[in-house]
Amino acid sequence: MLAGTMALTVRELKKWIRTPPLVFTALFQPLVWLALFGNAFNPTNLVPNISIPGVNLDTIRQSILTQTFGGAPNYITYLTGGILCLILLFNAAFSGMSIVFDRRFSILNALLAAPIPRTSIFLSRVLSSVVKGMIQAVVIFGLALVIPNGLRLAPGFNGLDLLGVFSVMFLLAFGFASMFTAISIRIAKWETLIAVVNLLNLPLLFASSALLPISSMPDWLQMVAKVNPISRAAETARIFIVQGSINATDMSTVVFDVSFLVGFALLFTIVGVLASRLALRAE
Repeated sequence: MLAGTMALTVRELKKWIRTPPLVFTALFQPLVWLALFGNAFNPTNLVPNISIPGVNLDTIRQSILTQTFGGAPNYITYLTGGILCLILLFNAAFSGMSIVFDRRFSILNALLAAPIPRTSIFLSRVLSSVVKGMIQAVVIFGLALVIPNGLRLAPGFNGLDLLGVFSVMFLLAFGFASMFTAISIRIAKWETLIAVVNLLNLPLLFASSALLPISSMPDWLQMVAKVNPISRAAETARIFIVQGSINATDMSTVVFDVSFLVGFALLFTIVGVLASRLALRAE
């Protein structure tokens, strides 16, 4: 199964690499997201740019930011963890599109007739989506560091913290890729898949702490946001980015969030494997 999975994964990545517009979009899109959301949702812009004798508005802006966004020195620093999650979400959302097109052009029938497990077809789509998503995540992390007034890492930030950030992103990417690929297994039309993706993407985006803190949401929405995988990944990434060193309280949060993401990824991987064995068939 491993050989078949790797061969199909390489096939998917080759198709991606050999299509320059897709590669350019994948690398350019993170910068667009960061620039748009970083400026449109920056709450310090709400403080009027006026002069009041005896009042330091810069101090007020920084106080708002610190109190609202968990000690982040600027909004881009807070936002980076959320944008990483959004890039992985939108990339994974179309991870099953190749199955739909392979079915449409009868390539899927040939794959099903080949001496490879059906599970390999599912896992190859998931792995290729994860690889592409992680490449985008690395790009946006690097860009966030170099843009003006961009990402500011904690003084004690080190290689282990960097590994922690991308570990939770890997789990999130794997979970979402498994979920959307499992959904696409029995979908025959790409229009249907796009409709399903659009139905899920926006609720997952806005019912999370990707852009704004959970505390700023209504009580009923806070309950939803707390069990949203995006919130769990974004919050853990911010702990590594903003604080660097992790205290006992933060460690319990990190352990819970990582356990949650492992369960999320494992659940939908199992669902996808079962769906590929039971529902993936020639037409």
